[in-house]
Amino acid sequence: MRFCLLMCALLLAACQADAPEATAEQRTVPESPPEAAATVPTEAAATVPGDTDEATPYAGIVADEELFFTGTEPFWAGEVGGGSLTYKTPEDQDGTTIRVERFAGRGGIAFSGLLDGAAFEMTVTPLACSDGMSDRTYPFTVTLEVGEDRRNGCAWSERHPFEGPEHP
Repeated sequence: MRFCLLMCALLLAACQADAPEATAEQRTVPESPPEAAATVPTEAAATVPGDTDEATPYAGIVADEELFFTGTEPFWAGEVGGGSLTYKTPEDQDGTTIRVERFAGRGGIAFSGLLDGAAFEMTVTPLACSDGMSDRTYPFTVTLEVGEDRRNGCAWSERHPFEGPEHP
């Protein structure tokens, strides 16, 4: 949550930095009927997934639910629950555990923290996913950013299991 607030503040500051003072004529906004604004989608609204009229945070994965995730190229995996996340790679099979903050957005959930000094941002959305290596179908798609690296993967939980073989 603090990360989102910080990003909003930075974006607002960036918009105003070095901006020339607007004249009175430039500050005048033409009148338009209220319904016109509601029918013309903005670029941001057009790129936001899900129902743009929905404002309720995603509740499909509850706060105390342990979530498992996996990805390929490079191989990575782990689990998250209770404010901590363990991230595993072939080089670190026991994994590194970090503290994370959970955020429930409109179209899924996100976890943010620091891994070895790099920003760790993982989003989980309710979208069927295949790891491309097994015959499994997972209920969630994962997008992971560690520093500048971006990775895609899949996730599941006991409450939302994958479909397919237990040991492919």
